[in-house]
Amino acid sequence: GIFRVPSTVAAEVGTVGAIALLWVIGGGGALFGALTIAELAVLFPRSGGIYVFLREAYGPLAAFLFGWSWFFIRSAASAGTTLVFVAYLGTFVPLDEFGQRVAAVSLVVLVGAANYRSVRLGAAIQDASTVAKVLALLATSAVVFALGRAGGGALAGPPALAPAELGGMGVALVAALFAYDGWIAATLIAGEVRDPQRALPRALAWGAAIIVATYLAINAAYLYALPLAELSASKAVAVDAVTRVAGAGGAAVIAALVMLSTFGGLNAGLMTGPRVYYAMAEDGLFFRRVAAVHPRFGTPHVAVAVLVALTAVNASVRTFEQLAEAFVLLLYPFLALTVAAVFVLRRRRPDLPRPYRTAGYPLVPAVFLVGTVAMMVNALVERPAATLLGAGIVAAGVPVYFAWRPAGHRSPARPDAGA
Repeated sequence: GIFRVPSTVAAEVGTVGAIALLWVIGGGGALFGALTIAELAVLFPRSGGIYVFLREAYGPLAAFLFGWSWFFIRSAASAGTTLVFVAYLGTFVPLDEFGQRVAAVSLVVLVGAANYRSVRLGAAIQDASTVAKVLALLATSAVVFALGRAGGGALAGPPALAPAELGGMGVALVAALFAYDGWIAATLIAGEVRDPQRALPRALAWGAAIIVATYLAINAAYLYALPLAELSASKAVAVDAVTRVAGAGGAAVIAALVMLSTFGGLNAGLMTGPRVYYAMAEDGLFFRRVAAVHPRFGTPHVAVAVLVALTAVNASVRTFEQLAEAFVLLLYPFLALTVAAVFVLRRRRPDLPRPYRTAGYPLVPAVFLVGTVAMMVNALVERPAATLLGAGIVAAGVPVYFAWRPAGHRSPARPDAGA
C-alpha cells in the first residue's frame, strides 16, 4: 500500500501538514491495535487469529461473521496488492487494461501455488521480499533527498496544516490503513509460530513501530520530490518520485524493488489468510474439506485454493481504490470487537495465564476503539454506499450461520495444522 496509497491520501486531504498528521494517526492506530491484540495472540496461539479471539470472547456467531466476511476482506486486500505490482510492472512492459488484468491473475496463481506447495517456501519468499521492501523504501528516500532539489516538491514552501476538508481526513485514513494492515496477518498463523508467548508480542509491537517510522520517512521523500498535484495523480508514486530526481534508470531499479516487495505482500496474504477458513472448518462452521492438511506438503491446501480463486476474481474486475476501501471498511469493525475482547476476557476469564499484558491498558485499547468508531461514522457520511455494502455483507452472514448449524456440519475441533 505504501507504494500506491500516498497519492490517494494527498488527493483527499490536500495539504502537507494534514498528510503528515494522517500518517501519524494511521500509524498510531496500527501500533495501538498491535499492542492490544498481542495479548489475545498469546492467550490463544492458534491458527485463525481474529476468528479464534472473537469466538472465545463472544461465541461462534461473531466468529462466523468474521470468517464469512474474511472471504471478501482478504481477497480484496490481496487483489489490491496485486494491482500495485501490475502498476509498477508498467515501468518495464507497457500493458493495456486487459493485459494488466491477465498479469494480475497470473501473479495470484503463481504465488498461490507456492503457498499450496509449502509453508517454508512461502516463508522464504516472505523473508526475501521483506528485505526488498525495506531496500525499496530506504533507497527511494536516500535517492530523493540526495539528488532532489529543495524547491522541487510540496515541501518547497511553508506547509499548510489544515486539510482541504475535514471529511477527507477520514476517507484518507481508510486508504492509509490499507497500507498499515500487515500487523494483522501475524495473528492468523499464531498456531504455527515457535514460542508464541515471546515471538508474537515482539513481532507485533516492533514490527508496527518500525513500519510507522519508515512510512513517515518515505512520505517525506515523496513530498520532497513531487508537488502535491503530481503526487495526487500518481499511480506509481515511488517511480515518479525517483524519476523526477534521478531519471528513468534509477526509477527502473526502484520499480523492480517495489515489484518484489508487492510480490511479498501478496504472498503474506495468501500464506496467512487461509488459516481463517481452516479454523472455521475445524469448528464445523465451514466445509470439513477446507480443513484438510495436505499429506505431503503439510499446508491447508484447499483453503489456499479457495482464497486464490476469490483473489483472482477481485483482481479481474475491481479497481485498487474499490479494493482498499472494501478491505478497511469490512475489517475494522471486527478489529474493534477484537480489541474490545481484551476488556471482555479480563472480566470474564481473569484466571487465564497472561504472559503478555497490553502495554498502556486500558488507555491504549480505548483510544483504538474511539478512533475506529469515529472513522466508521465518517465513512458512513462520506462513503455511504461502500459502508452500507460492507454492513450488508456482514448481515447476510447471519441467516447463513443459522442455516448451517442445524445441517449437521458441526464436528469436534482437531489440533492446528503444523508446518
